[in-house]
Amino acid sequence: MATLAVTNTFAAGTTIVAADMNTNFDDVEAFVNTTPGVVQNDIVDVKGDLIVATAADAVARLAAGTDTHVLTADSTTASGLSWVAPTTGDITSVVAGTNISGGATSGAATVNLAIDAEVAFADQVASRPEMKDYAETVNAIGATGGGTQDFDIALGNVQTATVDTSANTFTFSNPSATGKSCSFTLILTNGASQTVNWPATVDWAGGTAPTLTAAGVDILTFMTVDAGTIWYGFLAGAAMA
Repeated sequence: MATLAVTNTFAAGTTIVAADMNTNFDDVEAFVNTTPGVVQNDIVDVKGDLIVATAADAVARLAAGTDTHVLTADSTTASGLSWVAPTTGDITSVVAGTNISGGATSGAATVNLAIDAEVAFADQVASRPEMKDYAETVNAIGATGGGTQDFDIALGNVQTATVDTSANTFTFSNPSATGKSCSFTLILTNGASQTVNWPATVDWAGGTAPTLTAAGVDILTFMTVDAGTIWYGFLAGAAMA
């Protein structure tokens, strides 16, 4: 901060005239009005006004903002600041390791979500959900066409296929990791119309693959807990249609 300097100094016994005093008063007034670092209190008018820098060694009043508005940097204004309404909208991302919280107290927040896009859990646990009106994705393969036909669990936990055109060798792919239960349902049409070779990793109930229907629908289920090292296979329904 600058130091106030006046034109006239007075020693004891000096006669002081009005002109000298007025000169000193002018010095004080100029110092207060123009010297950087000195702010007059009449620059602010109401509660909430702010004193902000507008340039080097220059200050101005920023009027109090509207209730609930927030102060934000704004290079387009003289003060470099402005009061704006809080931004609202969708949460598009959350940094890993952070929490979403709400309310005036600590603890769990109740959040009502209307989800209109895929949620990728990336193999993370969803604890204690109550499921209502849910669906499972169906991977509709259509005709197997003979040769090797893969059933990719990543494409759906329900698979549909129709056996046709020579022998078929089935394979299963993308089960969950070891220690997690993974199952899928296979709705197979005309399974016995051609030769079907199942993966050697399938352990069938009773030790024997089921007899399939030559012209109709069979429903089979498969489950593994060791990433497909062993698939437990069951005929859930034969000749369903």
